[in-house]
Amino acid sequence: MESAAFALDPKRSRGREFPIESAVARGPRSAYQRDRDRVIHSISFRRLSYKTQVFIAPDGDHYRVRLTHSLEVAQIARVIARSLGLDEDLTEALALAHDIGHAPFGHAGEEALDNALSGVGGFCHNAHCLRTLMRLDSPYCEHDGLNLTWETLEGLAKHNGPVTEPNWALAELDQRYPLELSSWPSLEAQVAAISDDIAYDNHDIDDGLRAGFLDLDELIAQPLVVDQWREVERRFPDAPMNRKLAELVRSQIGLMVNDVLAQTRTRTAGMADVSDIRGAGQACAAFSPGMQEQERSFKQFMYEKLYYHPNQMETSRRAKLVIAELFSAYSQEPALMNEEWIGDLPGSEPGRSRFIADYIAGMTDRFAISRHAEIYGRTPEDLRNV
Repeated sequence: MESAAFALDPKRSRGREFPIESAVARGPRSAYQRDRDRVIHSISFRRLSYKTQVFIAPDGDHYRVRLTHSLEVAQIARVIARSLGLDEDLTEALALAHDIGHAPFGHAGEEALDNALSGVGGFCHNAHCLRTLMRLDSPYCEHDGLNLTWETLEGLAKHNGPVTEPNWALAELDQRYPLELSSWPSLEAQVAAISDDIAYDNHDIDDGLRAGFLDLDELIAQPLVVDQWREVERRFPDAPMNRKLAELVRSQIGLMVNDVLAQTRTRTAGMADVSDIRGAGQACAAFSPGMQEQERSFKQFMYEKLYYHPNQMETSRRAKLVIAELFSAYSQEPALMNEEWIGDLPGSEPGRSRFIADYIAGMTDRFAISRHAEIYGRTPEDLRNV
């Protein structure tokens, strides 16, 4: 398909923080293809296989984790990017990397680290994503980080829109390698962001029903769902329920993708290049007003019934305690951290606490649980609720 006028061109990339000699470029890949591959091969990406999506350290094999969620986001994002004539490789790299900054136990872990760092700048998973990719995950001999292109880093920094008040982590990185935080990002980044919404809006239905936290009758009464469910019932009246639900999720994703495509084409009509996207003053990849209202209402339903379910809230409380106690232990006795980390521990604040938070944020759910048990001589209260 012909590229759109506002698509980013890897041949015109602004480059990387640390220039790469052409002699060491491996294989006939574009700059954005290399970014995608660096993400996939990174340790931080592999760790997503044991980090919470909705349920903490689930026993069931079929529940989603950050890794499977990121793969699903990437699939949706590539479909939209291809239809709009955008750079698919950049879009995929952004989708795959967008959750790398999450701490163990998802948002519960993030809140616990934010509390632990309250006096030294706090913790933000999106800023930590950039910190991880630009400084912490360092497999190369020549430089820190994965050394991704400016366009990938910029898209990750502000995939949800302009950043007017970056926290300390993002501010430090932006000072070293300016990412123009006050403008809108590329359309590739916006597509990755809205694909994230589409993925978890729909796939969390599957996990919520599987866990018994969502009531089917309440679910299918939601304005976003009711028409699609009626159509599934009409087409497949005798199908087993599990197949009908799978069909519902597929139908919902298709409905939302088509809505985004139509609305985005309307908003980008007449735009000549990426500067028009950046200066549009609003997101160009978006839901239509009607879909946006239904999607917002559906999110409220999911928060009430699934994310803020009493069982989930109690598990979240226990998870926060694990993170808080780990932070306390490492603050009092840094030697408890892995040897490869101890030698780099700053001697004063705020660097010392931020360094400890870096160590904890990189943990998987199961590693955090096992380290807590080793340090405190007891297994944390059960963190699994499915």
